[in-house]
Amino acid sequence: MATDVNVPTLGESITEATVGQWLKNPGDAVALDEPIVALETDKVSVEVNSPVAGTLAEQLVKEGDTVAVGALIARIGEGGAPALTAAAPAAPATPAAVKHEPEPEAEVAGAPVNPAGAGETPRPRESDDPAPPHDAALTLSPAVRRAVLANHVDPSAIKGSGKDGRITKDDVLAAATAKTNSPAPAPAPAPAASAPAARPAPTAERREERVKISRMRQTIATRLKEAQNTAALLTTFNDVDMTAVIDARARYKDLFEKKHDIRLGFMGFFVKAVALAAKDVPSVNARIEGDEIVYHDYLDVSVAVSAPKGLVVPVVRDADRMSFAEIEKAIAAFGKKAKDGALTAEDMRGGTFTISNGGVFGSLLSTPIINPPQSAVLGMHRIEDRPVARDGQVVIRPMMYLALSYDHRLIDGREAVTFLVRIKEAIEDPTRLLIDL
Repeated sequence: MATDVNVPTLGESITEATVGQWLKNPGDAVALDEPIVALETDKVSVEVNSPVAGTLAEQLVKEGDTVAVGALIARIGEGGAPALTAAAPAAPATPAAVKHEPEPEAEVAGAPVNPAGAGETPRPRESDDPAPPHDAALTLSPAVRRAVLANHVDPSAIKGSGKDGRITKDDVLAAATAKTNSPAPAPAPAPAASAPAARPAPTAERREERVKISRMRQTIATRLKEAQNTAALLTTFNDVDMTAVIDARARYKDLFEKKHDIRLGFMGFFVKAVALAAKDVPSVNARIEGDEIVYHDYLDVSVAVSAPKGLVVPVVRDADRMSFAEIEKAIAAFGKKAKDGALTAEDMRGGTFTISNGGVFGSLLSTPIINPPQSAVLGMHRIEDRPVARDGQVVIRPMMYLALSYDHRLIDGREAVTFLVRIKEAIEDPTRLLIDL
């Protein structure tokens, strides 16, 4: 008897999701609680686990389909051979299919990756579509297409070993190995002096790849554009001498890690500095709601971290009441969950202020965009030795640029500058963080 698999509850206000990737194919054995499909929501990617041990009998929806909470998406049969049921019809070839046509141009490098993490390449997945004959346009899965581009092989010359003759990633790698190990062709004889020079043969093919925008990426784009259209965005800059914080970390990092079992990072200092500065400039930690300003007597810091499918902002709640160790542990836990794709909608709910650290990717300067309905975001950047004047002397100091983007409808320039100066003072003299000055 088959067991139904339904879309689980995905979080507050989330009513539907997109089928991102089937992790099991019909006929595959599945264990109890083993993930069988990944769903993409507006905020996170959620894996749906098998409610029983058995064999995946049917996939009732295809990758890319939109499904509602509670919808039936698969059936799990009892152990052994799968039930002989009609599989979901294969999706016809779409304009996303790549047509491989030779053109006389140089080889194409791989697609660039956004260093801030805001536009990572979507997670590759294998397609369930059967491969067409080699004399037709080849429909390849994203993983296979990337392997073809990376190894510069002609997919039309590869005999597929997958289902219905489709080309797999292993087929591409085997073809690339055979190409590398094959003897080099004998050089062609030099043309006669009177003959015109022959045009060199093309070295590679030019290709394009179309990938559907993920639901999360669409939501990010919508919210950022909403911020630009609604808020009066302005960015104010300052720089900060990191000498005191670097010295404090060097002096206490071993004792700190031994006592708290977590490394002492820079984010703990900046979160504490933001909490201190927000007491003097409460509008930075407020929001506009209709014709009212909502002030918060707490600080929930959204910390921007890079996830496989985009930039996400989990929330460190009540950060103003947390110790350095508690802040560092919370951020480290969110970073691990983001890397594993395990963040939940609850992890990213709310937030009154955002900190984005582009410096970990090498960014020197940027103008971050606020995360609505918040009114401000602090951008941190890389630490760089620069000459500065101290007591009439030019000295080298580890400096960092800070950028505060804010909604000018709520926050005046004077308040933004004051907020940045308070952070600068606290970072350059960390004792202020201890005595609340």
